[in-house]
Amino acid sequence: MRAKGHFWLATRPEWVGELAVAGSQTMTSRMGCWWASIPKNQWPDDDRFERFVAAHWDNVWGDRRQELVFIGIGMDEARIRPRLDECLMPVRTFTPELWMGLRDPFPSWTPAEAEAA
Repeated sequence: MRAKGHFWLATRPEWVGELAVAGSQTMTSRMGCWWASIPKNQWPDDDRFERFVAAHWDNVWGDRRQELVFIGIGMDEARIRPRLDECLMPVRTFTPELWMGLRDPFPSWTPAEAEAA
């Protein structure tokens, strides 16, 4: 099985996480920052960026989202999708008080690690 994409962790609201899976090898790392966590006066000033933001923006979460692709033989989307959905934080309970107390099982993602990758 192979998987790749980017994801949002409740415990790291500013960072885009990257996932890469190939067979038994799994890698997660910091891919960058969500635009929602960057002051708008620091955003690029061009039409292509504005179209990107418009296509991916949510009024509550900004551009934070999950985009993962799974590739493999005999994969059952109807079985897999609900199991992935169970990993999502319910919108009605997602508050800073809640996510600040969550355990974060991922290793540290330092800026230097992201730049070296």
